[in-house]
Amino acid sequence: MDSVEDRLAALEAQVAALSERLAATPPPPAPATAPEGTFWALDGLKQRLPADGAGAVLYTGTVRVAGQHYDWQYGRTVDDLLAADWTELAGALSALAHPVRLRLLREILGGRQSTSELAEIEELGTTGQLHHHLRQMTAAGWLRSGGRGRHAVPAERVVPLLAILTAAGR
Repeated sequence: MDSVEDRLAALEAQVAALSERLAATPPPPAPATAPEGTFWALDGLKQRLPADGAGAVLYTGTVRVAGQHYDWQYGRTVDDLLAADWTELAGALSALAHPVRLRLLREILGGRQSTSELAEIEELGTTGQLHHHLRQMTAAGWLRSGGRGRHAVPAERVVPLLAILTAAGR
């Protein structure tokens, strides 16, 4: 069996060799950071929150579609969101869970707002099916009927709708 001194010398040689290798290895690249100002909305939200709070959720947007302009900002604290009854949201969310209804919203936001214009789109189904979907979307608050067979996405729903679609696409 080797002496303790021999074993210690061998360990010291291994440590020295490892130290030399580490010194010769370039440092790993610094993690990518977002350019200054990228998270300006998040930074502003953080400044407004108490340091000991659970946080908050904020969504905001400025949108121009079909000659209309919508500005919207809304936020809630995490505590309020977690304390809320989420089951109350099922109707609004389930109304979006149909491909024809999503297409309807896109077409209406894009400027096709009359029932007759929408009925020309074959993928939306029969006139009866179209009216069924329009009623469902109106009942859930995603559409408003403007009379004369015209429909619009309420201004207060445009940015939230686009935020939901953005989140769903991630």
